[in-house]
Amino acid sequence: AGIINFCANNYLGLSSHPEVIRAAVEALEKFGAGLSSVRFICGTQSIHKDLEEKIARFHQREDAILYASCFDANAGIFEALLTPEDAVLSDELNHASIIDGIRLCKANKYRYKHMDMQDLEAKLKEAQKHRLRLVATDGAFSMDGDIAPLREICQLAQKYDALVFIDECHATGFLGPNGRGTDELLGVMDKVTIINSTLGKALGGAAGGYTTGPKPLIDLLRQRSRPYLFSNSLPPAVVGCASKALDLLMESNAIAQSMAAKTQRFRSKMTAAGFTISGKDHPICPVMLGDARLASVMAEDMLNRGIYVIGFSYPVVPKGKARIRVQISAVHSDEDIDRCVDAFTEVGRKHGALR
Repeated sequence: AGIINFCANNYLGLSSHPEVIRAAVEALEKFGAGLSSVRFICGTQSIHKDLEEKIARFHQREDAILYASCFDANAGIFEALLTPEDAVLSDELNHASIIDGIRLCKANKYRYKHMDMQDLEAKLKEAQKHRLRLVATDGAFSMDGDIAPLREICQLAQKYDALVFIDECHATGFLGPNGRGTDELLGVMDKVTIINSTLGKALGGAAGGYTTGPKPLIDLLRQRSRPYLFSNSLPPAVVGCASKALDLLMESNAIAQSMAAKTQRFRSKMTAAGFTISGKDHPICPVMLGDARLASVMAEDMLNRGIYVIGFSYPVVPKGKARIRVQISAVHSDEDIDRCVDAFTEVGRKHGALR
């Protein structure tokens, strides 16, 4: 019956959508393979500006700037925005790219316990002595499938005069009524200042990242953000497919809304089978196993049964927190999901993960 991929970031199935592929081919034929240049020399075409405008419109922000990846967007924002007089407050489980971006800046650094609002408030009180305060968090955490408490974060930011930054790589396209992300899901679109996200997951799956937010910030990044200034512009084919993916999302919210039922089906059936699934209501469904070797051998056996998943262990996740991270996609059928659950149950019993 072939192998079903349950470990891709292809949340909406758009990387194989015929209209997305066609848009990439058309852009390749019309605009060429690439620009052989960074944006500020001769690397900006009309399609790059159009995509930036479309991203800003999708997120209901003033402007946007493209990067080669969201890793580059995260590497480029903190150094450009924050000075030694400022402070950045970061969730301890933020993505590696956020951590690396913060390391590059000269701001005062505070790390608060994962989604712990009491600890964040204590750190915000401590950081009042600094000129500017920026709270940085993943919107959805990629290893645990949990969603940041943005309402509470924004309330604290307002109370202590701080800005809010979110990384939406594992939220853009499918969280919220129209797929705009965790800020839409939690009703705080007007309270989050800066959004970084990717074109390489739900939005076509090819490559690319971006920052969207206030126009003065985007203008600053165009002048000072090093990954933007010194990286080749995105290839036309990548721009074409991402642009079409956004068109499909803005035409209808049906694709974004299709994820909830599929996610719930997998989570409820796996829980009923006796597995512990981390997170809540997110298509990232970490099957918690604890032991690194168990996660590895179970993933191997799953592949033999036609289900492609990968075990995660230290240093990607903390010691003793090994898991198999399953990711649900809009293109998975109910039959695909049931087949995955059946394979997990069989393999779990075989290796003693289930009684």
